[in-house]
Amino acid sequence: MVPEGRQVFGTMTVEENLLLGGHVVQKKGKQALLELLEHQYELFPILRDRKKQLAGTLSGGEQQMLAMGRALMAKPSLVMMDAPSTGLAPLIVKEIFQVIVRLRDEGNTVLLVEQNAKAALGIADRGYVLETGKIIVQGPAEDLLANQAVQRAYLGRDRAE
Repeated sequence: MVPEGRQVFGTMTVEENLLLGGHVVQKKGKQALLELLEHQYELFPILRDRKKQLAGTLSGGEQQMLAMGRALMAKPSLVMMDAPSTGLAPLIVKEIFQVIVRLRDEGNTVLLVEQNAKAALGIADRGYVLETGKIIVQGPAEDLLANQAVQRAYLGRDRAE
């Protein structure tokens, strides 16, 4: 789970946060843990550069990358992400979504809850539009992107424009 608001452990280093995420993998041995750590540094190179830095001193985008890396350290079969783009600069959002696409392409199942409907549907296989806790529209992401009602209500445009 990658929670909304990142919720990193600010007084711990980047590497300590990552290793904490891998506590369930420790049973498989130190080598397995180190391989997972290396994979996170490959996904998020900035974290390698900042591994000894306190997590609380990272930028918002770096904290989001750390929260994602920490969740991935457990080798989950399902990755749940709650609003990973909230409060981030557009370039960082693009980077975060590129990693989500890579995770999907590597065979991971990703459940993404995101208010940026256009970006989320742009990378999703399937989408669900919720309104006051109820699913009001669902289907293949490309169908939702083409749906005039969805475009008007959630994507800020009318197909006729």
